[in-house]
Amino acid sequence: MHTPFQTVVDDVTTFVLSSLTSVPSLLLSPVRILRISTLIGLGVVSPPLTSGIPVPSEQSHFTSSNDYQVLILGGGVAGVMAAETLHRQGIHNFKIVEARSTLGGRMKSFTFGAPGREYVLELGADWIHGTQTNGGPSNPLFDLALKHNLSTQPNHYRGSMTTYDFTGAVDYMHTFDAAVQDFAALTVGGGERIPRGLVDATARSGFSLVGAKPRTPHQLASEYYQFDWEYAQSPEQSSWIASSWANNFTFNPDQGGFSSENLLTTDQRGFASIVQGEAAEFLSEEQVLLNSTVKTIKYSKDRVSVSLADGSSLSADYALVTFSLGVLQNDDVVFEPTLPEWKSEAIHGMAMGIYTKIYLQFPEKFWFDTEFALYADQERGWYPVWQSLDMDGFFPGSGILFVTVTGDFSQRIESMNDEEVKDEVLGVLRSMYPNTLIPEPDAFYFPRWHSDPLYRGSYSNWPSSFLRTHHTNLRATVDERLWFGGEATSLKYFGYLHGAFYEGQKMGQEIAHCIERSGCVGLSHIEEIRSFDPYTASDFI
Repeated sequence: MHTPFQTVVDDVTTFVLSSLTSVPSLLLSPVRILRISTLIGLGVVSPPLTSGIPVPSEQSHFTSSNDYQVLILGGGVAGVMAAETLHRQGIHNFKIVEARSTLGGRMKSFTFGAPGREYVLELGADWIHGTQTNGGPSNPLFDLALKHNLSTQPNHYRGSMTTYDFTGAVDYMHTFDAAVQDFAALTVGGGERIPRGLVDATARSGFSLVGAKPRTPHQLASEYYQFDWEYAQSPEQSSWIASSWANNFTFNPDQGGFSSENLLTTDQRGFASIVQGEAAEFLSEEQVLLNSTVKTIKYSKDRVSVSLADGSSLSADYALVTFSLGVLQNDDVVFEPTLPEWKSEAIHGMAMGIYTKIYLQFPEKFWFDTEFALYADQERGWYPVWQSLDMDGFFPGSGILFVTVTGDFSQRIESMNDEEVKDEVLGVLRSMYPNTLIPEPDAFYFPRWHSDPLYRGSYSNWPSSFLRTHHTNLRATVDERLWFGGEATSLKYFGYLHGAFYEGQKMGQEIAHCIERSGCVGLSHIEEIRSFDPYTASDFI
């Protein structure tokens, strides 16, 4: 179903228009999300528990020859929330298909440390971004954390910082604070473009237009902390306008956001335990298929069939694809027939960021006493953001420190072996502490998100060339049966775990409505996205 561009303005866009001209929260977050998975399994899944949950009567019109009414492809936050939504609507003939041995998707924890000094840490999503302010809207991940007694610790992104460069400890907090103000000016300027009907631009152009032109290593590192550490890509690769609303919708309570607070997960069950705990309340064992990698998705106007790596296949009336944007971009799953051009253009038009945490454990702590440290190298993005876990409230006595890299630099280190990366990381520590003998770490590890065929990156990012109508097509249904949902399909919260949460609920509700009506056309798309000011032959005379 085709929808003219003029009709593709919903309440979310209205919210963008009304909110972006306000000064955003100055407290930013780093790892957004949706970057997710876990070490702790679903365990023995309980039978469905309906106590306290309003469940309509079981749908009785399922008469097709397919195996299921709905296949949910991917067991991350979006997939689990879609399943829960179907369950609440009285639809139980569904199956979650997950490649890993646990539910959780990119909420991925692991056990790290030398024998006898081991801790469960997070490779992917690590923070709850925004909690709640004075009875206002609450982050649904914060609600789940409270419900399932998740252990967390507030992280102070600006209030607990030490600065370094390639000569050692250097105080350039005044430069850091100026970068915070520059980011605020960037988001205000980006918001002001919308009601004026101005085109988008890169965030780099935006920085320049608001007078922020970092040149020194201290300025560039401070800008990196505000921008790249949040979006997992550089200002050159990111939308000015979308990066403006991304902050407000999560962190600015005056604009409907949750709060400026960020909670780091310290729970030894793993962050994904909140998703697995939620799933255990309604899923039966027969509704989950783990250790099953999808290889091919065949779709038509009356069914969707899925072929798995082990050669088996499943069919359903509807399928919800919750794979990461990176998996779709890398053709790790084959669609038959090939996805239409409007859908492929949307998939490849958005970007997949990479956010890599590099963990080290030392015999004892020798570093900064603040939560964070910023390292300014002569090369922008060279192992810049450091965080200590050997602190009260986190893991005191653990000897654990980690450094974060993003984007193209993350992709670079994935092409290197562990020893090469470790040598570079230790070289930075020697620059930060020129008068300290840096010991060999007892443990060292980092994930390879871009190389992993189950993820192909950490979370989505919005480039300046990606239009609102492209995003409509990213969410849109193909041939009425094939649905798409996840953090990347969230307009307001792309890249965040809570974006995946809300999109899973929305898509579950839409599919439930289709089943209740014995069919529907799904979410509409735009066949061709045209320029408002197209080039003509006369322009080149």
